[in-house]
Amino acid sequence: MTASPELGTPQLASPDLLRSVFRQHAAGVAVITAQGENPVGFTATSLNSVAAEPPLISFGVGASSSSWPVIARAEHIGVHILGEHQCDLAATFARSGADRFGPPTSWRTGPEGVPVLDGVLAWLVCRIINRVPAGDHRIVIAEAVVGDPAGAGRPLLYHQGRFNSLRE
Repeated sequence: MTASPELGTPQLASPDLLRSVFRQHAAGVAVITAQGENPVGFTATSLNSVAAEPPLISFGVGASSSSWPVIARAEHIGVHILGEHQCDLAATFARSGADRFGPPTSWRTGPEGVPVLDGVLAWLVCRIINRVPAGDHRIVIAEAVVGDPAGAGRPLLYHQGRFNSLRE
């Protein structure tokens, strides 16, 4: 490897390098939920639209996360796009050991029995169609069944290890 003044000094690939590179990437913030014996959920910045026909989404979930055992068996999941006013909600669902569905989280049982969060910019209930092993994570692919895009506000972003607002 050679250094380039325009690019800096290249580093060999590692988990730290990947994390450092992706801190430079601004991502939308979503919460994924599922219903098991108790509801589960986690904050995700890996949500992607995969296809319009049929309407498919994907996201990554850590295989060691507390939500994975439920998502591994669930038929349906909830996908919630958070607004800039929901930093606390994003932090709650990102925190290990937090009571994610206790107060002040406002939610209800939605279609297919999936927990649906109140006050989000948009939400979907999706039927899981595939779970793909990917290193220490699983990539979940799901087809949208029903949803609501009508929430008000601007999206919450994740950048440089912090939740941020979109600026014009």
